[in-house]
Amino acid sequence: MAPDLDNIPSPSLSPKLAEVTLAEMEGAISLQQQGLLKEAKAICDGILASDPMHVGALHLLGILEYQMGSRDFAAGLVAKAIAIVPNDAAYYSNLGNVLQELGRFDDAVLSFDRAIRIKCNFAEAHYNSGNALTELKKLGAAVASYDRAIAIKSDYAEAYSNRGLMQQDLGNFAVAIGDYYRATAIKPAFADTYSNRGNALKELKQLDAAVVSYERAIAIKSDYTVTYSNRGLALQELKQLEAAVGSYDCAVILKPDLAEPYSNRGIALHALNRLGAAASHDRAVVVKPDLAEACWNKSIVLLLDGELGSGWKLHEWRWKGAETSRNHRRHFAQPLWLGAEPIRGKTILLHAEQGLGDTIQFCRYAKLVAALGARVILEVPAPLVDLLNGLEGISRLMVTGTPLPTFDCHCPLLSLPLAFKTDLTSIPAGHAYLSSDPDKVAIWAARLGAKIRPRVGMVWSGSATHRNDQNRSIALSLLLQYLPDAFEYVSMQKEVRDIDKGALERHGNIKHFGYELNDFADTAALCELMDVVISVDTSVAHLSGALGKRTWVLLPYVPDWRWLLDRDDSPWYPSIRLYRQDADVDWMPVLERVKAELTALPVEST
Repeated sequence: MAPDLDNIPSPSLSPKLAEVTLAEMEGAISLQQQGLLKEAKAICDGILASDPMHVGALHLLGILEYQMGSRDFAAGLVAKAIAIVPNDAAYYSNLGNVLQELGRFDDAVLSFDRAIRIKCNFAEAHYNSGNALTELKKLGAAVASYDRAIAIKSDYAEAYSNRGLMQQDLGNFAVAIGDYYRATAIKPAFADTYSNRGNALKELKQLDAAVVSYERAIAIKSDYTVTYSNRGLALQELKQLEAAVGSYDCAVILKPDLAEPYSNRGIALHALNRLGAAASHDRAVVVKPDLAEACWNKSIVLLLDGELGSGWKLHEWRWKGAETSRNHRRHFAQPLWLGAEPIRGKTILLHAEQGLGDTIQFCRYAKLVAALGARVILEVPAPLVDLLNGLEGISRLMVTGTPLPTFDCHCPLLSLPLAFKTDLTSIPAGHAYLSSDPDKVAIWAARLGAKIRPRVGMVWSGSATHRNDQNRSIALSLLLQYLPDAFEYVSMQKEVRDIDKGALERHGNIKHFGYELNDFADTAALCELMDVVISVDTSVAHLSGALGKRTWVLLPYVPDWRWLLDRDDSPWYPSIRLYRQDADVDWMPVLERVKAELTALPVEST
């Protein structure tokens, strides 16, 4: 952090003024404090022309050169003053400020320490030492320095604010917020502190309070670009998407060369299902060509719009984005295969990379890879092993995390559509590509008992940790209002949320097996015994579709990209029918339609 120039102490005056009067030296100091730097410099130059070792003039000229941008020259001048007067705390403190600006943070800390040894209650030196320690990523030591500055100077707003930043970086968000409140109580027009407080509140998911804090910062500093951008993020999490777009618009108007607001604006427009999302991501990439998130998010927009060819190419940027790279990327010595090189006679590892539904959807490509003459090893999470054991095209099935055999090249499952140049006309979806285990089907048939009425399998919620869960999942109490009595209902949920347990227990016509479903082979057997599976967008929807079972998928207004837009069928799964929310983002019309069509379903067809 740059030192606060307003708080640089005035230089100590040499007791030996030589031929210069005390009034002339004080005049130079006064000019410096008024910001008349060139005029002050002229006086110092005159003094030093007569007395090159005049310590006061050397020190003040060092400050002036520092303020005018000549950092190296400034450091030399102040160091020369220190060589003459080695016991002046202000000299060491100001040398530390210059060294910090030069990026010599270790040296700056040493200089501040020298100042503090001379003058232990030097609050500004403790504060600036905290700033230098921050740059060195020594956060605990920085906090201790700010503590000492505050102990000496209890109304030190900047120290409270910077200590809050350190606490925030250490993950102590509540503590940081307390420091920010103290800073703004002392200095109400402290825009940076309001902005940082908004960031901490956002981390604690106190989003409304975060927005208020951002708006306080903007009221003080109307051109605060980063705060407009961060306010947009908070509004986006609050699902106030139009307001979020407006906040991003303010950010990019103020600073058109800032990529992140364009990228986040594209995400918000996508969530609104509005045109312009791809163009916003494009603009982000123009500003910052290596912004992986913008390229990846544009790929999602393209895939959702059915532009699969260009979408798959951009989708490879997921490996350069921080979250996907950290959580899913695998590092192998063997080369990545994306379809360009022949693989006949070679062994290729196909590996799952994201959710279970993704693995079920894209494991179909194993057959196509094998048809190129390769020996295919497929690595998948344990819950899918029994289900995929007989998948056509694979030579060996491995559980994720177990030692791998020798292979020549590898490919993540979601990169296979790129390798095969898949478009809407060439999706490999001609028939069911998974099958259920007959023995498990028999076990589950006995478990269900004699079939008296048509059976409907149900999945109303997915993983609570999914980023779009609040849009894709449905409360069981709402779903139950639209279930006709003429059917037998079977819960295909392994886990039931606390909020749904009461509704499940009260409804006597729903069979629920929960943790008796050991893995997806059990779920597949249960799917096989259903006349129709009704599911929100979860892995069970993919499973039922891959089995070729009649499946009705309930989709939010802005669905996952694989379900495309404005169609009630899926080119990935011929047996799936899609039921979509409209712009009102209301499940009730969707469920009314499901109820009507379920009621009209001929019993003999089930």
